[in-house]
Amino acid sequence: MFFKMLHVDWKLDWVYALTDTLITNGLLLTTCLLVMTNLRFYNPKKGKFIHLLVMCVAVSGLWSAVIRFGLGAILQGNESYATFLEQSMPVRFDIALLITSCAALISTLWYNQEEQKENEQRKLDAEKLAKEAELFKLRQQLQPHFLFNSLNSISALAGSQPQEARKMIQQLSDFLRGTLKKEEHQHINWKEELQYLNLYLEIEKVRFGHRLTTEISTSAETDAMQLPAMLLQPLVENAIKFGLYDTTEAITISIDAKKEHNYLVVTVKNPFDEETSRPGQGTGFGLSSVQRRLYLLYGRNDLLTCSAVNNIFTTIIKIPQP
Repeated sequence: MFFKMLHVDWKLDWVYALTDTLITNGLLLTTCLLVMTNLRFYNPKKGKFIHLLVMCVAVSGLWSAVIRFGLGAILQGNESYATFLEQSMPVRFDIALLITSCAALISTLWYNQEEQKENEQRKLDAEKLAKEAELFKLRQQLQPHFLFNSLNSISALAGSQPQEARKMIQQLSDFLRGTLKKEEHQHINWKEELQYLNLYLEIEKVRFGHRLTTEISTSAETDAMQLPAMLLQPLVENAIKFGLYDTTEAITISIDAKKEHNYLVVTVKNPFDEETSRPGQGTGFGLSSVQRRLYLLYGRNDLLTCSAVNNIFTTIIKIPQP
């Protein structure tokens, strides 16, 4: 920093110039490193940057004092150098203050950015944990609901139709074994989802006998399309609830899956009696849980729609494909 000024302008011996330069710049570098290290552990908040200026002034003053007395003691005996040292102290102080202030400012901005990144990552991790906890809670609420209904049906069949009760127990065992292996956020293909759905429907057909029939329409192009595991069960359960619970007649529930652009579109339809049920007035836990799952997984509220027209209740879900 000062080598040219000392050696060329002040015509001092190169030993003095080199010694002054090395000590001055070395101590200044050390001072900047100390400031940066200090700011790593103490980062002033917004509106308190005056503390940085005070610290830089104090550090620069201390550095100037060390340079003034240290170099004066090390390089004593040269009157020309002593004069230069005395006259250059204000300039040295200004340069030190400028450099330490820049180092402090850059360090503050850097550490603030790193802290912001860490806070954002912690926020994302917390949101992810909350999302997984909510998805798990939805499953814990849904499974007992279906299980209790099935156990009640098995209990009713045990005395009058023991063969049907044993069949339903086996089907329920197969169904639960499959569902326990699936995580709520895991995606499976449509073909595999349809296998579990058929297991569920077989159990329900044992419960309701000839009153429940289903029509499933699908195509080969949908087999490999992805959707969240066990997403359709609440939709079909809702269809059975509004179609069968308030009537003694037989009904047919239709399920249609097709590809539209980059979506797997699944439509579930069931008849209902306008006088005894009002599916349009409330979605119930089943549909609301599906709506919530879709929002948590895809961040959208437009992936599930319901309508009731001419005594037919229609539920449509659209699953974005990767």
